[in-house]
Amino acid sequence: MPVEHRLSRWRNPMAEFGELFDQMGTLLESTVGGAVLPAAAERVWTPPVEVAEGGEAYMVELELPGARREDIDIQVRERELTVSGELKEPERPGVLRRGTRRTGRFEFRMTLPGDVSTGKVSAKLADGILGLTVPKAEAAKPRHVEITGGES
Repeated sequence: MPVEHRLSRWRNPMAEFGELFDQMGTLLESTVGGAVLPAAAERVWTPPVEVAEGGEAYMVELELPGARREDIDIQVRERELTVSGELKEPERPGVLRRGTRRTGRFEFRMTLPGDVSTGKVSAKLADGILGLTVPKAEAAKPRHVEITGGES
């Protein structure tokens, strides 16, 4: 029975800096008004993510509320996984008085700890969660070795 190992401690330091910068911008915007940091909307952000490792595959879940399949691009090259796209600002009548939802370009990138079968990666988008299953390559899977011969 494989024991799942969670890789929840892995964080992109630049993503953390970007999140902090966005939080500071939101604080400034709420206290002194809009247009304080116009470039903040143009920056690429990283969605919240969880990565877990099972015996057969890596499981990756990204929070992308409001995302559509056609707005998401998933690339796997050797051991590097990249998920990018854009969450578009919904059209609405009237003037938006407050908005804290993330919109604009996003990107999540990580190097997986072991070799993977890039041709067998699957993705599912449901309820704002993008779930990826990235199967391990045969060489990377643990194999039980039986002891034969010798003393008992």
